[in-house]
Amino acid sequence: MKMHRATGVVETAMVVFLSAMASATFAELPPVPEWALPGSATHQQVSPPADFHRPAKTLNEPIGIFKAQSDIGSAVIPGVSTYDAATGQYTITSAGYNIWYVRDEFRLLWNKLEGDVSLAADINFPDPEGYGDRKAVLVIRQSLDDDSKEALVALHGEGMIQLAARPEKGQRVKDMEYRIGSRGGLPGGKSPDSLVSAHAKRIGIEKHGDSFTLFVSLQGEPMHAFGSPVQLHIEGPFYVGIGFCSHIPDKADTAVFSNVLLVNAARAAQ
Repeated sequence: MKMHRATGVVETAMVVFLSAMASATFAELPPVPEWALPGSATHQQVSPPADFHRPAKTLNEPIGIFKAQSDIGSAVIPGVSTYDAATGQYTITSAGYNIWYVRDEFRLLWNKLEGDVSLAADINFPDPEGYGDRKAVLVIRQSLDDDSKEALVALHGEGMIQLAARPEKGQRVKDMEYRIGSRGGLPGGKSPDSLVSAHAKRIGIEKHGDSFTLFVSLQGEPMHAFGSPVQLHIEGPFYVGIGFCSHIPDKADTAVFSNVLLVNAARAAQ
């Protein structure tokens, strides 16, 4: 991936994003609840109240291979996405408190499909200083509701890989988390004894019936199943796509998805 091309796409996305925000300079943004603030040395993020919801805001215009895009959970700052046909890169800029607990906030580019699905992408975070728990996700959801049943795989800003599922609408997400590192085998350590986190080059999710499996390529090797699958029944048609959450409710960040592959063993829903 040529980073100068990706940077150009990010700059374009940010111009669009900042222009949109400038037009709303004097508009009052919804307040950020204390529970939504990111974790820090002085604050612990907690689950939202059970009755806290915001409807999705959807733009029904195609973007690359996807039919539409939505701000799931309507973060207080609207998201923006662009597609570069020359590079095949999708750039998603989004705020959002989290994709976790009993509801989500993130920008999602999606198709509505049925049957078995495979989705994979290379993922890059252009800003190395972003919040460590920001999430770039490949997700299969029952609906566009913020508390929808779903299965997802995620690459976090600090390198953690995650296979997660919300078993039923409104329930808390459950997951398996993988933190991978090396002593002496990756660049960046101060000494051969330094533990350096590995950031996967590519992740994927496969749905076969009610089984959802995480696939990973750490350093460009062929994709391979990673860990045990989760079992979840999602009725067709469902939503499948790529998304991003900054993990900060009122501050946007950016993720770049490239070499996106979506294979459907059934048909697109009408």
